[in-house]
Amino acid sequence: MLFPTNLLGMFFALTSAFVWGGGDFSGGLATRKSSPYQVLVLSGFAGALGLVLYLLVWREALPSLNSVGWAALAGLAGTVGLASLYRALSLGHTAVVAPTSGVICASLPVLFSIFTVGLPGLARLSGFGFALSGIWLVSASSETNAGRVSREGLLLACLAGVNFGLFFILLAQVERGSVFFPLLISRIVELAAVLLVLAFSRSPLPSVKDNPIALLAGVLDVGGNVFYLLAKQFTSLDVAAVLASLYPASTVMLAGIILKEKVSLRQWAGVMLCLLAIALITV
Repeated sequence: MLFPTNLLGMFFALTSAFVWGGGDFSGGLATRKSSPYQVLVLSGFAGALGLVLYLLVWREALPSLNSVGWAALAGLAGTVGLASLYRALSLGHTAVVAPTSGVICASLPVLFSIFTVGLPGLARLSGFGFALSGIWLVSASSETNAGRVSREGLLLACLAGVNFGLFFILLAQVERGSVFFPLLISRIVELAAVLLVLAFSRSPLPSVKDNPIALLAGVLDVGGNVFYLLAKQFTSLDVAAVLASLYPASTVMLAGIILKEKVSLRQWAGVMLCLLAIALITV
């Protein structure tokens, strides 16, 4: 009996979330040694190199011009999202910025699918609700900074979430069967944008030997992209995007296991909600 394609897509989406979570965890470690943009350069280079190697092995056919355009737009959206998120986090109030961007990122593909395809079933819709709540809780740190988050910080968090959601939607428009070429185009656009930022800010180019963990972050980030694009080819956009958006749970768990960071009760509750969401969505 063949494995149902819808469940295969969900499996790829969950794998994408786990791999992306590992990439974020590695990227967080890398930013302790270098600036975020320097880390993005190294990770972008490693990711692009990995995709080239994939292409040499699989010999994927060239995508259509439409897919190239969608991939390039996804790369721009991803770059703006990362830049906005890093700037928002630099202003403080991580406990508001991270979950705000995460929930918006997961919500946009669901809204897009509702308008283009229609409402999902009640169980799956409930799963989406639990997933959004879980993402909010698991992304929120335990910090209790006094005062309210600045208007700039909140706007940047929203901008990051919108662009991450657009990344999901735009990348999902790539034609079925095209995986590595569109992702390579997206990665090249992202890398070029970050290099321009470094040039305008007159920041030095990073050294690979000084921060090798950034290379691992790039490889894992591209791996997450690959699994997400595979997921979209076997299941609907809303399901693929919401399940892939559960990556903060993976990041939190890795931080607790490897760095022995304390996981708050609120974050554990978020993890439980994410698991409940997975059960409802995959029914």
